[in-house]
Amino acid sequence: MASMKKTSSFEPSRPPIRVVVAKPGLDSHDRGAKVLARALRDAGMEVIYTGLHRTPEEVVRTVVEEDAEALCISLLSGAHTALVPRIMDLLREAGMEHVVVFLGGTIPDEDVPAMKAAGVAGVYGPGSDLQVITEDLRRQVERVRERA
Repeated sequence: MASMKKTSSFEPSRPPIRVVVAKPGLDSHDRGAKVLARALRDAGMEVIYTGLHRTPEEVVRTVVEEDAEALCISLLSGAHTALVPRIMDLLREAGMEHVVVFLGGTIPDEDVPAMKAAGVAGVYGPGSDLQVITEDLRRQVERVRERA
């Protein structure tokens, strides 16, 4: 009689993706960040919203403390060229270079290459489809999880 391996149809599900949604700098317009946070939550992700006027150091500290896999930065003030590279540097210094970073807001097309060169995985402007953002974030985090 051939031996049969016992197999289980039960596979532990992966934990939900932990996402920090951040509003660094002096930008006080957070409607888009709150709409995104709700969409990510409704898609089954654990969302931590930093609130307004956070420094890059506070944003990265939240990512570290919450053991987040993704960071969504919302900027409408034009300060992305200063704040995003600083946040990316701080993530690397904290050993969090694996965190998937998305940037949303009023980012001029000519600034997108610099943001991607800094390490931002996706840049989305006003009116971007929330389902597209959510699916892209999930796909990119799953790639990072597979490499780990």
